[in-house]
Amino acid sequence: MYDRGVAPAVTRDDARRGIRDLGLADATVIAHSSLRSFGRVEGGADTIVDAFIDEGSTLVVPAFAAPIFAVEPPEGMRPERNGYDYDDAHDAAGRSRIFTTDDNAISASMGAIPAAVLARPERIRGNNPLCSFAAVGPRADLIREQRPLDVYAPLRILAARNGFALLIGVGLERMTLIHLAEERAGRTLFRRWANAADGKPMEVEVGSCSDGFGRLEPVLGPLARETIVGRSRWRAFPARAVVDVAADAIRADPGITDCGSPDCRRCGDAIAGGPTGNDHSS
Repeated sequence: MYDRGVAPAVTRDDARRGIRDLGLADATVIAHSSLRSFGRVEGGADTIVDAFIDEGSTLVVPAFAAPIFAVEPPEGMRPERNGYDYDDAHDAAGRSRIFTTDDNAISASMGAIPAAVLARPERIRGNNPLCSFAAVGPRADLIREQRPLDVYAPLRILAARNGFALLIGVGLERMTLIHLAEERAGRTLFRRWANAADGKPMEVEVGSCSDGFGRLEPVLGPLARETIVGRSRWRAFPARAVVDVAADAIRADPGITDCGSPDCRRCGDAIAGGPTGNDHSS
């Protein structure tokens, strides 16, 4: 007997219709996602990835791994106003690990869809030990431009190519394009640390706190096209416009990105302009 209280599982065809509804077929898309937002998905995360591939899209996802590869800040690599308490250095998880772009390690917080992309043999992963992106599809090569000290290079390319940011059941606080807008607005990105290929610590560029990005909804919301797939709300934003509009808003009101927590050092330092100088004391 049919249970009216259980929604049918989302299929690949459902996801493909959502992609077409938003005009994302054949486009380059950075997706931030919650698989749980769908309810049930037939075939799990791979079904969603397959739908983008079927539609000729290039799917870009965050594949961040800071808890796995971060190391403590070495002396001489301690810039001021860096959103970091050097008196409470604790990023030692990666002290014996060296990241390579062949590695499939990813933070659990990234979710099932990024992990599914990373598991694909054809995927390309960017060269940033802490905040890499990964991609599959015909234009996935844009990921190769990522560097430890150029974390958002793939997003600049995506925006220049008139790509899109897609929020799948998540909010603006997950949109990494806004970090690129912060940089465009004149903020210097934060520095963290990971092992280089020779095993010695190096500086790595990362973003700021994103918990306050929802405050940009009044200016970014009107840019979005929306559809529903299963129980998941999809919102597609033109990447170039997001960066331009968000950067203008941040210049006009630097505090607009503040998460509101009085204990958030990252927000305060980002709003002040980000890192400046280095501590070369012994």
